[in-house]
Amino acid sequence: MQAERVALVTGSATGIGRAVALKLAQQGYAIAVNYSRSHQEAEDTLQQVEKLGVPGLLIRANVARDDEVCRMVDQIVQTWKRIDVLVNNAGTTRFIDHRRLDLLTEEVWDEIFGVNLKGAFYCCRAVIPYMQQQGSGAIVNISSVAGILGIGSSIPYAASKGALNTLTKSLARAFAPQIRVNAVAPGPVLTRWLADHMDHIERQMALTPMQRAATPEDIADVVCFLVSGTHYITGQIIVVDGGRTM
Repeated sequence: MQAERVALVTGSATGIGRAVALKLAQQGYAIAVNYSRSHQEAEDTLQQVEKLGVPGLLIRANVARDDEVCRMVDQIVQTWKRIDVLVNNAGTTRFIDHRRLDLLTEEVWDEIFGVNLKGAFYCCRAVIPYMQQQGSGAIVNISSVAGILGIGSSIPYAASKGALNTLTKSLARAFAPQIRVNAVAPGPVLTRWLADHMDHIERQMALTPMQRAATPEDIADVVCFLVSGTHYITGQIIVVDGGRTM
């Protein structure tokens, strides 16, 4: 099966990933919906994608596993013969007070860096050869203001996003001009991640000029701009936090 434009959105069962998948589908992209645990939610995303009149593909893969990432990308290319866009949205965290260094075990570090940093790298490494063959491609990494300010759910989370920002710049330098690599750094977003931590959002909103948290669609708008609304931006970390960090 041939598709004119193909996008892989990792962690697209819910939240930001689902919003990105649907907005790219509206622009005519065939969508590979990736998930690791949320099967029913991923099925729902796939159905919504297909209702928009574009083909979809559902793939279960843990991005922290290089072998699973390679199989996922191979399946996409075997199905559609190309891959034009990668959105590294899959992420994880632990909510741990920054002063509780005793709780930052090796397991915590490995889990968070495995998904948030190594997972993004594995996906980039898997898709870049195909983008090079095509002569073009766009990668957008979903980072966080935590990676800029050292704030957020935990120190390992902030560190993983800071490293993701650096990875973004390194890849943008290495693979320009054919492939553009950017990142979006949201502040608090109204997803199920923060459903049990609304006190955190309320504290942040008190200091935010826009006086609200972002919706997944707010972030998806910026992702889609970086994918197809511009052809000259690369190596940038675009902060989307309602003015909180300006």
